[in-house]
Amino acid sequence: MNAAQETLQVYERWAPLYPPVAHNPLMRIEQRAMLEAWPHVAGRRVLDLACGSGRYSRALLESKAAQVVSLDFCMPMLQRVEGSRRVCASMMQLPFLAECFDVVVSGLALAHASAVRPWAAEVSRVLCPGGTLLYSDFHPEAARAGLTRSFKDAENVTLTVPHQLYSVDEQVGAAVAAGLRLQMVRELRVGYELQEPFPGSESFYSQWHGLPLVLVVRAGK
Repeated sequence: MNAAQETLQVYERWAPLYPPVAHNPLMRIEQRAMLEAWPHVAGRRVLDLACGSGRYSRALLESKAAQVVSLDFCMPMLQRVEGSRRVCASMMQLPFLAECFDVVVSGLALAHASAVRPWAAEVSRVLCPGGTLLYSDFHPEAARAGLTRSFKDAENVTLTVPHQLYSVDEQVGAAVAAGLRLQMVRELRVGYELQEPFPGSESFYSQWHGLPLVLVVRAGK
């Protein structure tokens, strides 16, 4: 089984339990940072790339985007998205014409890409001149330190989401190679942006203080 198939199987098992909201401390700081960097979307055509259960699709609709397209490779996740045009496809081969979106938003998904440069090239291809890419991801340094994104399925079995490791430099280089101009690179760290208490948080904060957990990138075309 390759990495894409393994990732798909994990998300198929997660989908019934995956709420379309930021449902843990990491996702809450990630979403806060994304909304702080939120591009102007009112009246514009927007792609929610690797949309999951649609939390950013919902935010885009609330922001009065003219058209929201929600794309994901996991049909059970996609079936939970409401209010937008839904497309089941790989984010590595986008089934859209060139320059058809004004904005692309993607939350916590880049590490599922099979290669970062082709991913950035596909995003750039579908972005209009003057368009904006805003994405977040689980920080490669957190993954390198051994932290994982895990969950319990309906049978209470713990599963870990597979992901690739792309350094910040690799991600920046991929964006630049795709013809995108970096506007913001922000790292969200334990004990700084992440301070919310949770079961076991005292030891977690003591052990991982200062470790970057989430990367948020904004770029223009």
